[in-house]
Amino acid sequence: MDQVLPTLLLVAHPASGKSEVRRYLGSLSSERAADEFGLGRSVHLDDYPYVHLMRRISAELRHLYESPVFFASDETPFLEAGDWGTLIYLVNEDYADLDRTEQPEPPSAAEWLLQRMDRARYPVGLPPVLADVGDGEREILALAVEEDARQLWLDRQEVLAEGTVGATVVIEFARGGPEGATLPLDRPHGYQYSFSRLSHEILSTAAILYVWVTPEESRRRNVERARPGIGGDASILHHGVPETVMRQDYGTDDMTWLLEQSDRPGTVRVGAHGNVYHLPAAVFDNRTDKTSFLRADPETWPDNAVTLLHGELKDAFAKLSHRGE
Repeated sequence: MDQVLPTLLLVAHPASGKSEVRRYLGSLSSERAADEFGLGRSVHLDDYPYVHLMRRISAELRHLYESPVFFASDETPFLEAGDWGTLIYLVNEDYADLDRTEQPEPPSAAEWLLQRMDRARYPVGLPPVLADVGDGEREILALAVEEDARQLWLDRQEVLAEGTVGATVVIEFARGGPEGATLPLDRPHGYQYSFSRLSHEILSTAAILYVWVTPEESRRRNVERARPGIGGDASILHHGVPETVMRQDYGTDDMTWLLEQSDRPGTVRVGAHGNVYHLPAAVFDNRTDKTSFLRADPETWPDNAVTLLHGELKDAFAKLSHRGE
């Protein structure tokens, strides 16, 4: 392809195969990735690590007999749906910080994380994370989540240090709405809302790859991929989403609707920041599973499955080679 995609929004239901697609693309040589997919060196951003920390914070607050902030239990959706926007503002900050590697290590990674979450909650009209928690309880909470927060800080620094020169920034997330919901989805659910909260810098450079599976198939694969414990909960490839969340937050989604509603074929129309953006969008049909084999050792990937996957992904990326105006 003539030019490298600067930013790719990789979106889908949970367990649909988007992380596996990213793993496959990452296995290609730089020459093949550029020539056949228009991809530069991959720099990966994902909102799931923040969801994991939000669940950790909520669990520790419950242990302290404090009201949880993000989740009432390990099995339920967000207490405040506005936190779907919080996640987007955290990703915006990650994107803005790319190439800014001179960031001193914080004395407390937990406090660094809480302050970032407070900043991200502000524009969606939510209070600070620990607005109703006393200083003593805050200190206990910070100590309890420090190890996880420190790992997040280290992982983030590693990504930021990669820089964006010659790179494609891949931003991965999932959005949806309740089973049986009518379209358009009520804000702040769905892709329409979350796309509108992305920064101008992201929207002005982004294209979308949507990995399409049905909600029912998403739920089946979610159970299939999940592994218990930290090896699953904090893992991109092997975390499980609670069943209630799968039905209430991912029982439907609005991506195909957005494609149908756009005034420019092959794009998603996003109104944000006083502008209208037309993001080139392609659909990779994974309703019949073409990606789960990618969770295994690459040495065991079947040749016929790789050939089928490669060809269909190449067709999808061909539609993203020219950005909308």
